[in-house]
Amino acid sequence: MRSKFEEQLAELNDMLVEMGTLIETAIALATQALREQDIELAKKAIAYEQEVDQKEKDIEALCLKLLLRQQPVARDLRLISAAMKMITDMERIGDQAADIAEITIMLAGTPYIKKLEHIPLMAQATVKMVTDSIDAFVKNDLELAHAVIKSDDVVDDLFGKVRSELIALIHADITNGEQALDFLMIAKYFERIGDHAVNIAEWVVFSITGRNAKG
Repeated sequence: MRSKFEEQLAELNDMLVEMGTLIETAIALATQALREQDIELAKKAIAYEQEVDQKEKDIEALCLKLLLRQQPVARDLRLISAAMKMITDMERIGDQAADIAEITIMLAGTPYIKKLEHIPLMAQATVKMVTDSIDAFVKNDLELAHAVIKSDDVVDDLFGKVRSELIALIHADITNGEQALDFLMIAKYFERIGDHAVNIAEWVVFSITGRNAKG
């Protein structure tokens, strides 16, 4: 009985990695689309949202099966509960990648008011946070989970730089305002992706220690 349970836990890990790969790809496509003003790439990023949603449902179904059909001990209960919380954050990351892509489509065909510098760096940092948070769960790596939580400061600092630059552009020329707000919204979505990655890492900490990472 326990061996079957272990097999299903391994399947859960595999599915979480697959969902992680989907959202990482969606973020990468949305970022590339933004940088190159490529509508087709943006549409591909948006298309990933449905796959992410389906994967969330599949993982949730497996978690419920594990809870109902097996006899999980306390450590297993924490792990399964954490996985169910994690997929909610992962699904929202997929939504935010799609939101970035949708704004990119609206911006297509219009010259950018500035060269993109810090926003791609935010994208790179958040993808790493997402990847590492899921790896931390699969590998039962407490140190990696804490590293993800700490790295949120990098994303927050980059967001502050983007905001300051955009405010300066609006002050310099009010006609920059509309596009500046679009870029600010994109940066905010990346910041939120980082926040969701932190949430995932905090659930990893809980699954391993039984304690809240903030405690």
